[in-house]
Amino acid sequence: MTAVPRTAAAAPGASDTLARTYGRLAAHCPALDVRVATAAARPGRCVSGAELAEDEGALEAFVAAEAARIRTGHGHEPRPDVAASRALHDYLWSVSLLMSGAWYLERRVPRIRPREVRVDLATGTFEVVPGAGFACLPGDPAARLAGARAVAGEEALRAELRAAVADHVRPLLAAAGPRLRRRDRALWGMAADDLVSGIWYLGRVLDQEERAVREATELLPTAIAPFPGGADFRRLATRDGRLHPTRTRLGCCMYYTLDAARACATCPRTCDAERIRRIEDAG
Repeated sequence: MTAVPRTAAAAPGASDTLARTYGRLAAHCPALDVRVATAAARPGRCVSGAELAEDEGALEAFVAAEAARIRTGHGHEPRPDVAASRALHDYLWSVSLLMSGAWYLERRVPRIRPREVRVDLATGTFEVVPGAGFACLPGDPAARLAGARAVAGEEALRAELRAAVADHVRPLLAAAGPRLRRRDRALWGMAADDLVSGIWYLGRVLDQEERAVREATELLPTAIAPFPGGADFRRLATRDGRLHPTRTRLGCCMYYTLDAARACATCPRTCDAERIRRIEDAG
């Protein structure tokens, strides 16, 4: 992750705190391709989350860039709805993990505005401009910073995270839905999947899978509007008697259309016997 010096920011204490959090998160997560950026975008290369939701041309370029990466990586032309699904999945997963990762690591929930996230169309790299504030717990030393807001406790902070993710992605889901040929329930199921899977991934890379499963379940114990379902983890036993957490996605991320032999282990098309085989093959 490359840090780019900021030229100006509101509430610099809160912004600096968030920049450090994002840096720590990116250092832990090889799959999270993000960098802390200045407020000034590089013309012609990046589109913001706000532009994706508001500008049909920006959304078209975003999907076209994903289709080009699929052609390069998988050697075939994706269907338009598949390219749109994969592009949206990458956005939802990355941006949700920026917020949920700050919550998981430091019990702080940033409100990332769509204009504060940009995607480099050439590389797929994300940029985030640290915002001016976050929610935190009352005992957090950072609660005294300008822009910090203490909430009553853990459940209130979980509610803040659900709301922060939902508020950020809602305009993009509305704009991208027709391209994915999916309606609201399926789109919000995708958002729930990516919120949960980001936390689960972070726990695995930190060797804290059990904690991550527990916290993702506490965050989404069941359907909580607008998310149509909960984390819904369960345990599978391999032949050696060990139990492994798994879940079935609420919706399909469409990866099976790119590489049918390597569909996601959480795919709703995959049976538990297949999931166990994949766990055992992974060692």
